Amino acid sequence: MSAFSLKNYQRQSLDVLRAYLARARIVGAGPAFDQTEKPGVRTPRPYQPLAGLETVPYVCLRLPTGGGKTLLSAHAVEIAADEWLERAFPLVLWLTPTNTIRAQTLETLKKPGHANYEALNDAFGGRFRVFDIADFALLTPADLKTYACIFVGTTQTLRVSNTEGRKVYAHNENLEPHFSAVPDTTPGLERIEEGEDKGKIKFSFRNLLALNRPLVLVDEAHNNKSKLSVEVLQRINAGCVVEFTATPAADSNILHNVSATELKAEEMIKLPIRLTEHKSWEDAVANAIRERKRLHALAEKDADHIRPIVLFQAEDKGQDVTKDILVAHLVEQENIPREKIAVVTGDQRELDKVDLFARNCPVDYVVTVEALKEGWDCSFAYVFCSVAKVESRTSVEQLLGRVLRMPYAKRRGETELNRAYAHVSRASWPNAVNELHDRLVDMGFEQAEAESFIEPQPPLDLAGGATGGLFGAPPPSTVLEVNESPAVFDLTPEDREAVKVEETETGARLVLLRAISDETRDRITAAIRSPEARATVDRETRRHNSQWRARMTPAARGEIFRLPQLAFIFQGEKELAEPESFLDASSWTLTDYSSAVSPQEFNLTESGAQWEVDLRDGHLTHKTVAFAEQQNLDFVDTGWTQGQLVQWLEKKLRQPDVVQPVMLEFVRRAVADLMERRATPLPVLARWKYILARILGQKIATHRDAAGRSNYQRLLFGTQAAVEATFDYAFDFTPEGYAPHWTYEGRPYLFQKHFYPLVGELKNKGEEFECAKALDMHPKVRHWVRNLDRRGFWLPLARNRFYPDFVAQLDDGRLLVVEHKGEVYATNDDSKEKSSVGDLWQAKSGGKGLFLMTVIEAGRPGLYEQIDAVIA
Repeated sequence: MSAFSLKNYQRQSLDVLRAYLARARIVGAGPAFDQTEKPGVRTPRPYQPLAGLETVPYVCLRLPTGGGKTLLSAHAVEIAADEWLERAFPLVLWLTPTNTIRAQTLETLKKPGHANYEALNDAFGGRFRVFDIADFALLTPADLKTYACIFVGTTQTLRVSNTEGRKVYAHNENLEPHFSAVPDTTPGLERIEEGEDKGKIKFSFRNLLALNRPLVLVDEAHNNKSKLSVEVLQRINAGCVVEFTATPAADSNILHNVSATELKAEEMIKLPIRLTEHKSWEDAVANAIRERKRLHALAEKDADHIRPIVLFQAEDKGQDVTKDILVAHLVEQENIPREKIAVVTGDQRELDKVDLFARNCPVDYVVTVEALKEGWDCSFAYVFCSVAKVESRTSVEQLLGRVLRMPYAKRRGETELNRAYAHVSRASWPNAVNELHDRLVDMGFEQAEAESFIEPQPPLDLAGGATGGLFGAPPPSTVLEVNESPAVFDLTPEDREAVKVEETETGARLVLLRAISDETRDRITAAIRSPEARATVDRETRRHNSQWRARMTPAARGEIFRLPQLAFIFQGEKELAEPESFLDASSWTLTDYSSAVSPQEFNLTESGAQWEVDLRDGHLTHKTVAFAEQQNLDFVDTGWTQGQLVQWLEKKLRQPDVVQPVMLEFVRRAVADLMERRATPLPVLARWKYILARILGQKIATHRDAAGRSNYQRLLFGTQAAVEATFDYAFDFTPEGYAPHWTYEGRPYLFQKHFYPLVGELKNKGEEFECAKALDMHPKVRHWVRNLDRRGFWLPLARNRFYPDFVAQLDDGRLLVVEHKGEVYATNDDSKEKSSVGDLWQAKSGGKGLFLMTVIEAGRPGLYEQIDAVIA
């Protein structure tokens, strides 16, 4: 097995993809999308099918820069092969936006030991081959039968209006063996248009793809939304399309949205970004060098080898500060040895074959314009310094993205090494905060994240250290110069406590002394005539507010927010009460349960030359499959033996809590029962083996739940139960541990008591919003948290975990857990189970914990009153 473990957000992304494709196989691509839970998607949209490929799954996973899109793509191959394509060895077309990324992707997929290679190696037991799309003629029919075959190319290779002269569309005699058994009447294939072979099928790579209905993986999919791009997918008869991007198009079918905050919490990226504006480009360069020296001194204390690097963005030829001028300045004015500088431009590639991670690597500075290759992942890059005028958004995003990656994907011991740094000159970046904000949004950050993750750099002392920390003191005031008379700002006395208005020679100076309300911001911006100036002031005030809140929240002040969790005594030992513990305590054995598959679960009916399957949740026919599979009909001897089918199913069904001999026996009994008692032919079972594996997996899950449920009741609610809410198993709301998929936008109410700067996954209207307001307004609530599903405080249920909506700490130190239920759900079985375990937690907390299930219904007190009653 691979030594590379996935981050939580990566596992969740893949779990959602698997669940969707499994459901799509039963009910169809569109209905499955609408039925699938979409974590992190603020406003899910109805499914938008691919024109001409309406039955084909077409979905998007959204991850910000630095989220590991290539690694998830590699893992997605096996998932799509198992859950939708039902092929042991799929054909994959992997599309990248540029040749540089194509080359890099090929390198990582072919390199043993790399995480991307190992993902495929584990999935297919080493039976996979990776090709450059230009080498398609090397593919043999035997490869398709015995290997997962992945072709990597750019979208431009196939995305052409006129296909004439393009090799992937041209007739190629080397591909003839793939078409030897394909009838000339096969629809959907291009044919030779001239000569004596006119009308015959072209032996083209395009046709080969169309025959095999490939899985299509699209990197940076927002570049692939044109009408012609869709036409390409139609040409190759795509069997499944999965997109990966930081910035999806408006009509993307987003299955899972990952926020930059999640990447930060998972220690993938450096945040926040400390931005310093300088009077001149020379000052920016000097301070970037100084910054690197300061970070280098801190890095020497780190357990891992880290060598902070500065990325300089120079201007193009003919401009003021070209790469030659910048290098000369570094050498002659800053006394940097030339060997410590690497220049990377279109015609100067001084980093080729240089290992920047090597301990003896001399390079501390990289100078580029915009040629630093996409996907460049040297996580030692810490400082971005631009002396170039902001013209190319793409080049800034690429370079900025390079300094965000965290070394070794692990938070460093020195706090300053967990941040990224940007130095710019006011001359070339006149609106630096706005530009940096916009670039972060373009890289997949939420608006609120971009505002909160840009912070001013504290002044550096003479020794090179930063004076003052991020927290412990209020942030500095923000000064805004506007070409308006001070008299136009109609501010209330309360407003003037936060905003000082001074007259200047050209207009007015606004000094923001602390965080201001949305209403105050609206009054200020409404008085500014210039749309550009109005937008700048709006952006600056939002950033100012984010910085203030980030430093003034309880989490920033280092307050402790811990909750005890439920534990039970089993065989004299205290154990955390979680679903896995209940199962362990039952000492369950799978073979103690029936493996017989009922007709309601899996029923095969003869239909002409093939069989169809009726399931409890749907009816399956032979979906359109690749030509290579069409000959594998139910009544044709597949060559599988009963033992081979049992071994194949056991491998697909492996579970961490079921040893292999037990699983083999369980599967053997199931197959024997289907063949003997229900007289199902072995070739039929072999043909439907993927569906059979899914049914058996569901049966095993049902048995596991039954085993755990009885122990759940006995160990927590039985007459002999020994239960306590203990800080031995405490849940901590840590400063870095809050990672919402998306954040509350700040209107129409400004929350004052949230433990963290951003309120996660709360809409600005509805019953949960009203419940949050009631908590925030209550005088006895010290602070509260919008608890996050799967990432927050939880209580055990028999089958899974219960994540309440809100957790609060009161002024007297007590802890309040609140779950809000809509009236229609308040009395269902799920709510009753949650209410029972919440009441148990309260009863066992020794007076430290309170549990409340709120509901809005006629004749019942309001939410504030319900909260007040339980606190009193």
